[in-house]
Amino acid sequence: MELGAAAVRPEAGGDRALTTRLAAITGARLLFVTLLLAATAFFYLRGDLASYPQSLRIIFLTIAGAYVLGAAYAALLRAGAPPVPLAYAQILLDQVTWTAIVYVTGGPTSGATSFYAFSCLVGASLIGLRGAFTAAAAGSASFLVLCVAFASHWITPPPDQTAFYVTTWASVIYPLLVNSLGILVVAILAAYLSERLRLAGGALEEANARVLDAERLAVLGRIAAGLAHEIRNPLGSIRGSVEMLGESPALSSEDKELCGIIRREAIRLNDLVTDMLDLSRPRPLKVETIDVVALAGEVVALAARSERSASGDVRVVYEGPESAHLARGDGGQIRQVMWNLVRNAVQASPAGSTVKVVVAPGANEVVLRVDDTGPGVPDEALARIFDAFYTTRAHGVGIGLALVKRIMDEHAALGARIEVVSARHGGASFRVTLPDAAP
Repeated sequence: MELGAAAVRPEAGGDRALTTRLAAITGARLLFVTLLLAATAFFYLRGDLASYPQSLRIIFLTIAGAYVLGAAYAALLRAGAPPVPLAYAQILLDQVTWTAIVYVTGGPTSGATSFYAFSCLVGASLIGLRGAFTAAAAGSASFLVLCVAFASHWITPPPDQTAFYVTTWASVIYPLLVNSLGILVVAILAAYLSERLRLAGGALEEANARVLDAERLAVLGRIAAGLAHEIRNPLGSIRGSVEMLGESPALSSEDKELCGIIRREAIRLNDLVTDMLDLSRPRPLKVETIDVVALAGEVVALAARSERSASGDVRVVYEGPESAHLARGDGGQIRQVMWNLVRNAVQASPAGSTVKVVVAPGANEVVLRVDDTGPGVPDEALARIFDAFYTTRAHGVGIGLALVKRIMDEHAALGARIEVVSARHGGASFRVTLPDAAP
């Protein structure tokens, strides 16, 4: 019989969590049954067991059987038995145990039938919804068999208390229906509560993950703030020196190519430092009216001067209306979002491809879209693509898209959002939706 429940999230954490819950319930069971067995022996055992009323003998044997089962469960758990079959075995055998108690305490009208419902609660705490309904089915079936056995006269009441038993079909139908309905209601409530606990546990884990991310970003902010000045000064000197060196007529074509590599890597490192600072130091929103067409044009013009675009390796083009179209948001931060998305698309695109920046006005909103023809986003990466320090590229750090997500989350109160979908032509399509500000 179940004597306790661990306050842990049902169906969470796999076999290890189930083993923990099962061990807690088994320990509570052994403690309670030990105390009950000792109390029964102290108050009632004063001689030969055969001299006591049949009801008392059945109760004593039932308690002893429950104790043996509890000890067996503990031994199996300690031996590393699979917890799921063991949990189901406990649920089913507990309902049989309650049936023996019901038999000697009034049969179909016994108050001990409430223990069937109690096992539904324990089943829910162990296995969740399936545990609750397994216990309900086993309890209802056991009670049904008992009622049918009394009404059909397959069994008779204990000789020492026949006066309180009902043994006809007409008299067992009502308690059978009422108790079966009660067991079902408790099972439904237990399953509902276990599901709520599971969802609450998931939300708690998600909140803990956000706290850890925030702590990590705080550390990143302190590191970035301390290193940004020290890194940017040498980078400026390196870029300036390499550009001057690259103009020397004494350099061979191979030397100039090496200078170009140094310059590109210095630019990439400077962009990384900038992204780290922006991610770790959120700025308050300055909501204003934005001309998204002009903003998209600025980003395309800036991208056209980047290394891969300037060399003709990857083209960045604009598609959309030519006239102004207005939206609401922080202009500087939305420009940062679009620039990061375009830069990410250029880096992901193969040579000779085109990155499209699209403005698509809609009903009460406007969509800014960045389409590329790169490898796309794997399904397993979709849930984490915006996480800080997560990247699918060999040379990526996972800062740019995290900054994009952070900015868009801050715009969520305005109705703004971002999503990534598979583009029709292959690759990825990032969609930034802003509220329309047209009069």
